[in-house]
Amino acid sequence: MKLDILVFGAHPDDAELGAGGTIAKEIALGKKIGIIDLTRGELGTRGSAEIRDKEAENSKNILGVAVRENLGFRDGFFVNDEKHQLEVIKMIRKYQPNIVLCNAVNDRHIDHAKGSELVSHACFLSGLVKIATKVDGKQQEKWRPKLVYHYIQWKNLTPDFAVDISQFIEKKTEAILAYSSQFHDPNSKEPETPISSKTFIESVRYRAQDLGRLIGVDYAEGFTVERMMAVDSLDSLL
Repeated sequence: MKLDILVFGAHPDDAELGAGGTIAKEIALGKKIGIIDLTRGELGTRGSAEIRDKEAENSKNILGVAVRENLGFRDGFFVNDEKHQLEVIKMIRKYQPNIVLCNAVNDRHIDHAKGSELVSHACFLSGLVKIATKVDGKQQEKWRPKLVYHYIQWKNLTPDFAVDISQFIEKKTEAILAYSSQFHDPNSKEPETPISSKTFIESVRYRAQDLGRLIGVDYAEGFTVERMMAVDSLDSLL
């Protein structure tokens, strides 16, 4: 299955938090999108890997994502080396996306920056014909995405561009709250974490609202780029 956009996240819920509104918007525009989670989030204070597997599937259905896979890397301990790069390359070549979205280049959680670099390097290496990979016993063709964008997570990084998600903020919020083990639940008996408070979800919406303010819309999501942005004409910006 060829996809238009492939979204990577170090943990289940990263894609939704960083780019859930953009994912929902692009799907509504007719794009085929997939999500690849690098780990099962098994080191998370709340919930379990099994619970998060189910939550990720629920979120996939809410967003309308075409496919979601989990590479099963070790939460907290995966590294950017040949072994892990090859597994990411297999996903890139399998789905042949034009655009890849991945973790923030710098963030509070160490897996986010690691995941960002790992996916970025794999996107380049995936285009090298002399790197051989197989999936289901079949030799894969080289493939390099045209664009790699990094979504923004915990830290308030300055985006290079922002996407208007005004019509999709509620879908984004619904997809995030599918991870009920991780986020605010007044009935939960599990320990509190930095992301389980009610104010955290409010802060996600506030950031989207503040980015929207900066570009003249109600809500937006920001991304950083790896190469200079280009426009087809001066009036192609919002």
